[in-house]
Amino acid sequence: MNVKLYEKKCSVKPATKAYAEKKVGKLDRYFKGDAEAAVTFRVEKLNCRVELTVHSGSTYYRAEETTTDMMASIDAAVNSIEGQIRRNKTRLAKRLRTDAFVRSVEEPEPAPAAEEETFDVVRSKKFPIKPMGVEEAILQMNLLDHTFFAFRNEDDDGAFAVVYVRNDGGYGLIEDE
Repeated sequence: MNVKLYEKKCSVKPATKAYAEKKVGKLDRYFKGDAEAAVTFRVEKLNCRVELTVHSGSTYYRAEETTTDMMASIDAAVNSIEGQIRRNKTRLAKRLRTDAFVRSVEEPEPAPAAEEETFDVVRSKKFPIKPMGVEEAILQMNLLDHTFFAFRNEDDDGAFAVVYVRNDGGYGLIEDE
């Protein structure tokens, strides 16, 4: 497993970094092939926050834990990811394609040109948009703990679509015409 460590507004001791690599490396047994993990350390007042994102194939797992001890935050984040994997591994295996956990390389699409210069883009993110079904997209959104998820709807010939969480607790789908 490829582990990347990031420090945000703090300095982390080498022993803590080694501990994080060791604990996150144990998650490698759940994944086929190459998996990537990003660990972000933050210190806010007296709280130590660890954000852990694991990416394997087209599946993302994300956990964020805050405690008063950095090591305890690392343990809690790894345990949270392990719980997500255990809860969803069988469900994912039933619903996903056989190559869902295999990493694939796709050519990224060019970004559309901005029409107006009046808006400031503060942050830009690029990621491959994978073809998947609506149920798989909802599952991915829940694994990432996001409120929306963009994907290519394989049930609609790869048309762009977005699923989102509604205020009433249900899910919504926005499709391209």
